[in-house]
Amino acid sequence: MLTRDRVAGVVILLFSLAVMWETRVLPLGNFHNPGPGYMPMLLAIVLGAMAILVALGGGGSLPLRSLAWPEKRHALAILAGCAFTALAMERIGYRLTVILLLGFILWVVERKRPVVVVATALGLSLGTFYLFSTLLRVPLPVGPGRF
Repeated sequence: MLTRDRVAGVVILLFSLAVMWETRVLPLGNFHNPGPGYMPMLLAIVLGAMAILVALGGGGSLPLRSLAWPEKRHALAILAGCAFTALAMERIGYRLTVILLLGFILWVVERKRPVVVVATALGLSLGTFYLFSTLLRVPLPVGPGRF
């Protein structure tokens, strides 16, 4: 019988196998001198093992057909925001992209008050840019006008 846990375990196992397949081209190194593929491969192996345990022990969970998704509109809106972020980050820069993303999620999806939306979007965008770009020296994309 298809249960939620069994299906989830198989999906996660397939994901871990895909990660292992993609990691095969990177040098693994060894335990004392790990290469760039060592940690992704190790994590994919552990994830695959846990997925097998979930799939094998998932007989007691609810049937798959009982699965309902009442929050699908929220999930699709967030997925659309993530797609926008992936496409816009290099073009309009980190700060403006994060402001627009948070504004969309907080105002359109979560229906927060405009004051909360503006304060949160500006604070998180500018604060995280300062943290990563200035303090941690991580190069982030800047948009038009160096913003």
